[in-house]
Amino acid sequence: MNYATIKYNDIANGTGVRVSLFVSGCTHRCPECFNEVAWDFHYGQEFTEETIENIIEALRPSHIKGLSLLGGEPMETSNQIGLLPLLRRFKAEYPHKDIWCYTGYVYEDFLTGGKRHIEITDELLSYIDILVDGPFLLEKKNIRLKFRGSENQRIIDMKQTSKEHKIILWKTN
Repeated sequence: MNYATIKYNDIANGTGVRVSLFVSGCTHRCPECFNEVAWDFHYGQEFTEETIENIIEALRPSHIKGLSLLGGEPMETSNQIGLLPLLRRFKAEYPHKDIWCYTGYVYEDFLTGGKRHIEITDELLSYIDILVDGPFLLEKKNIRLKFRGSENQRIIDMKQTSKEHKIILWKTN
């Protein structure tokens, strides 16, 4: 897996100050994508154990609320595999910090039998606290929305969704 960039003090992609990892590779090709350069799976730098160490260390300060995963597309099959070691380590070291994941797929694509469900998807989703799902749709673009770009996108509370076995939307303030 490759990554396009890492923002170590990001306030735009989730609540509080965050470390945001922008992975490379996306097959959606949404018109007017904000990060078109990251569509290429080979763009950027190789995601290595050293990259994981750097991210884990950057998350250490108490003012950092959590980790955000963006792209590209974090939930492309190859990226799920690449991200799993980071998410395992993150939750082991920072159980009180959260993970936000932005995906152009919809949550239902990750359920058993869904088009982006693979052997590790359930474990990967178990680490994610907030899933912002759905493709960016230019005709539904709304710059007034919090943490999403178009009205079709949902902000899903994954812990509540898992407990209640139905989609529970995150309550924005």
